[in-house]
Amino acid sequence: MSANRQDAWTNDEDLILAEVVLRHIREGSTQLAAFEEVGERLSRTAAACGFRWNSAIRKKYEAAIALAKKQRKHSKQVKKEVSEPVETVEVAMEVEAKPQKRQQNQVEVVEEQQVSSQVDENGGSITMEKVIAFLKNQQTLLGQDQRLQKEKQQLLDENETLRKENARLEKEIKKMRQEKMTIAEDYQTLISIMDRARKLSLVGQENEQAMEK
Repeated sequence: MSANRQDAWTNDEDLILAEVVLRHIREGSTQLAAFEEVGERLSRTAAACGFRWNSAIRKKYEAAIALAKKQRKHSKQVKKEVSEPVETVEVAMEVEAKPQKRQQNQVEVVEEQQVSSQVDENGGSITMEKVIAFLKNQQTLLGQDQRLQKEKQQLLDENETLRKENARLEKEIKKMRQEKMTIAEDYQTLISIMDRARKLSLVGQENEQAMEK
């Protein structure tokens, strides 16, 4: 029986190569980085690891590769979306506070006008000029009130829109988290399968060694 080549890959080395490559895919890294890491661990060149992966390992783990890519995609989406609802809530709170401040300013203007009118009534005779000035002021206040009411309604509409958008984003994040949990469970199942494959491989090696003896 011919002796085994010294550079031949063992089943354990194949499993290490597969696990590292899948981890790099899942984390958004490159296969070259994975080959370099495996090369350092197994005292092989990155080129040798790449050749072994493409020639003998890749086809066996096509389902695992697809799962790792899916998990990487969802992880990126979750990271992107998680920060958006917080910013949306802050904007909604700021918009909600603006109508209250404008309404308070409006009340102060009306109160000042009422005080001024009372001074005229108590401090001197009512002239035509004062009546005309009073009516003009009332007309100005009426126009300001209508403008403020319109702005208030616009802000309320914007606030409602922001609330709905925030609710939609929170719903999407919840869905993504559920999908991420499902992917994590699938990944654990895959790890279990690989572990069983490793054990079966070890049993096969032991049987072969026993037969050689």
